[in-house]
Amino acid sequence: MTDGTISIENPGSPEVRAILERHLAFANAHSPRENVHALDVDGLLDARVAFFGLRVDGTLVAVGALKELDRHHAELKSMHTAEEVRRRGLGAQMLEHLIGLAGTRGFQRLSLETGSMQAFAPARSLYATAGFESCGPFGQYVESSYSTFMTLSLAAGA
Repeated sequence: MTDGTISIENPGSPEVRAILERHLAFANAHSPRENVHALDVDGLLDARVAFFGLRVDGTLVAVGALKELDRHHAELKSMHTAEEVRRRGLGAQMLEHLIGLAGTRGFQRLSLETGSMQAFAPARSLYATAGFESCGPFGQYVESSYSTFMTLSLAAGA
């Protein structure tokens, strides 16, 4: 595994926009448009969103965000690792950071929506390995055959 450095990033920067464009392109290539729930730059600038980048040797290679849904529940958003550095543990490093941040901020539950198609199987596997379990729709989501919903309890003793 190659360790990277995780820090707050500006979603509007050109380097971040480039990786977000790849993230959105991937989502749109594998999901019907109405079932793509990835946030764009404006969505990531929302005050309820904490957005991070992971850099290896100064190069941005992964992003991820934590969005507050309410004082007890947060959502994992915009997880994306550049294709050329996948399978090196960088996505897991970002996920671990975001789970830790959610716990530090006092959230009791961390949930996510990802695609149900084969292209999203590596993401679902990563989340399951971290302890996320299948759940029903949450927040503003509705049931869809194109979506998989997962959640992780952060409550003490869980």
